This record gives sequence, C-alpha cells and structure tokens, in this order.
Amino acid sequence: VGKKVQAIYLWWHKPVINKELLQSLPNLKVIANSGVGMDHLDLKLVASFGVKMANAPRAVSSSTANTGMALLLASARRLVEVHNISISPSMEYCEADILGVKVAGATLGIIGMGSIGYKIALRAKAFEMNILYHNGTQRKVQEEQAVGATYCKKMDSLLQQADFVMLVVSLTPQTHKLIGKRELELMKPTATLINISRGAVVDQEALVAALQTGVIRAAALDVTSPEPLPRDHPLLKLKNVIITPHLGIKTDKASYMITEEAVENILAALSGLPLPSEVLPS
Repeated sequence: VGKKVQAIYLWWHKPVINKELLQSLPNLKVIANSGVGMDHLDLKLVASFGVKMANAPRAVSSSTANTGMALLLASARRLVEVHNISISPSMEYCEADILGVKVAGATLGIIGMGSIGYKIALRAKAFEMNILYHNGTQRKVQEEQAVGATYCKKMDSLLQQADFVMLVVSLTPQTHKLIGKRELELMKPTATLINISRGAVVDQEALVAALQTGVIRAAALDVTSPEPLPRDHPLLKLKNVIITPHLGIKTDKASYMITEEAVENILAALSGLPLPSEVLPS
C-alpha cells in the first residue's frame, strides 16, 4: 500500500521515520507529530523528500506546564517522601526531617520561554513567585509585565539567583547537556532543578554527583536519558529526586486535542493549504 500513503501520524515516535521508509512512500506529503519535540526526526532528511512536517504545540502546552508546576510543588513539599512515611507501618519521623521549601516569594528561573515556558510563568505568578527567564529572544515588554518576569540575557545569571530552575527547551545540538557540572555548581545549594524538556538536556552523571554531594538540594525529572532508566541507575536510589515517566502531556483531554491538531495539519497538507503548525528544518 506504499503508493497510497499520503500522511503519517506519529504517536510516541512510531513508526520510525528513516530513509528506507521514506523511499517506500513516494506519495507521502506530510508527517504529523503527537507532541512538540521533534528531536526523534531527521528534519533535513524528511524535507529532502519534499515531505512537510508538523507538531502539536497548542494541544500540549497547558498539560506540560501543569506537569512542571506539579513537580515543583511536589519537590518543594517533599510529597513523595512524606507519602511513604504516611503509609509506612510505624509512621515514625521527626518534624525537622520533613521540612519543605516555601514556594511563595521564591525565585523561579525558566530556561526556555516559549509557549510552555510562558504558561509556567503564568502559573508561577499565581503562586506569588519571582520569575526570571532565559531565552533565545526576549519577550515583549507587555508579556513580561503580565507575568512579572525579568529577562536574563546570560543563563549563568539566572542559575545563580534561582531557587527553582525549570528546563523547558527543545533538544538540539546546542542544548545537549546544557546543564552540566559547571552549571550545577553555579546554582544555589538550596536550589531545585526541574526538567520537563528532554533527558539529554542534562548531564545525568553530573546531576547524580551534585545531588549526592549537596551541590543542589533536589531534582524533579519528568524526562531522563534513556527512558526508562536502567533499574540500577543511581538516580533511582536518591531520596532528593522525584522521577515521573514522561507524563508531560499525558491527560485524556490533551491526547484528544493532539489528535485533533494532527488531523488539522494533515488535512491542510492534503488540500495544499498552509500547515497551522508546520516545522521547518533548521
């Protein structure tokens, strides 16, 4: 049926798009992705076959922003630790051992202020947080004022000031291991790193060392590299880490909206119309 296929809807990176598949689908016009991240695709290869590509940014931004804030709050108040205490047979604990970190008045540093990053800023404002952000381009003054965000031209400045650092960037060659040993050492020893982008944005070996030695207080990760981590990975043994299995957009409503957005892009491509969420190779 290769000649009949005109569109592919990628669901969690399946099917794998490679040269052989593209060669077998001579009438393919569009590939629509179920999510924002496109790091699993060779964009230049796909474009060389004259195939258009689209993602689903509108559908995923709110759910992913909610995941980021949920991880921030869960880490700040040590919810996983205290849950385990609450269901333990003895329920023995010392009040001083379960003290959390106050969120209101704390500084959140957002690295990557696209649509998801901006929605995180909106939520953080409601929690009375001070907001710093680092981005490739500065947001409009009106947008900054709406969430009370301050632009940091240099990421180092944000890392030095933030109590919580939230990673919301796409995985590119430039952002691969964006946060390593040097960056972690710039952070406050009381700071928390939250990653809702891609696991490879963080040097995980450096993160393990930083968490073990008190370079930073804690981490909350919705993404790792690989996913899932090997069961003997040291990150899984640390009490000051929360790890979730790439929950980002996984809600019933978001899944439905992603499919709607993908269909919208596919129908546009098949009709020769501009794609609402077209992604171009860089």
